[in-house]
Amino acid sequence: MNSPGAELLLWVAFPYACLAVFVVGHVWRYRQDQFGWTSRTSQLLERRWLRWGSPLFHLGAFAVIGGHVVGLAVPASWTEAVGISEHTYHTTAVWLGSVAGVAMVTGLGMLCARRLLTPRIRPTTDRTDKVLFPLLAATVLLGITATSVHNVLGGGYDYRSTVSVWFRGIFTLRPDPDAISSAPLLFQLHALTACLLFAAWPFTRLVHVWSAPVGYLARPYVVYRRRTAAPAATGPRGRGSGRRVA
Repeated sequence: MNSPGAELLLWVAFPYACLAVFVVGHVWRYRQDQFGWTSRTSQLLERRWLRWGSPLFHLGAFAVIGGHVVGLAVPASWTEAVGISEHTYHTTAVWLGSVAGVAMVTGLGMLCARRLLTPRIRPTTDRTDKVLFPLLAATVLLGITATSVHNVLGGGYDYRSTVSVWFRGIFTLRPDPDAISSAPLLFQLHALTACLLFAAWPFTRLVHVWSAPVGYLARPYVVYRRRTAAPAATGPRGRGSGRRVA
């Protein structure tokens, strides 16, 4: 875009508006809909598709997020300072990111197909899912396409000098719309859909990311006892022996 006003609106006002919705939306959702703060799992209804689709999607998503954190938030001078050349970083990021992206898309495709093709699952899909899944798919596919076109087929594009500069500027309150405006269109579309995804996040099942059961790893054992002890399990005082399970 050539208009300074349009660039400010698209690359400054719009990202900040999406971030504001992201923060305020989470506060509202937590206060108004704690019961719905869940992934709304349907594992009991169907497991065959879920067994492969869920691990592929989640592991791919974690890898993609990690790659974006390094690529967008860490300046090139930092990686070079620890001995990682730009060529090494670029090659590693492209191939590992492509593998992670393909895994994520494959898993997402299986999960979407599961919801569309399984009669027992279809009724559990609500309106927010119908917005989330296409938006998530568009964001990931645009990222993979941008990488393939400009880095694999096009000989390489240094997004760390454009997109990354704009991204860090958003969070340091020094946004640089000129940096992202000079990026290829596919990278720009990828950034815009990512902003929309963050705005939609609080109102979808993605909120379950913040409810990972980390405390489960350190919780004490739970002791279960039979209400009526079986004869073989009866102790010297006639009480059930019980057992400790994790």
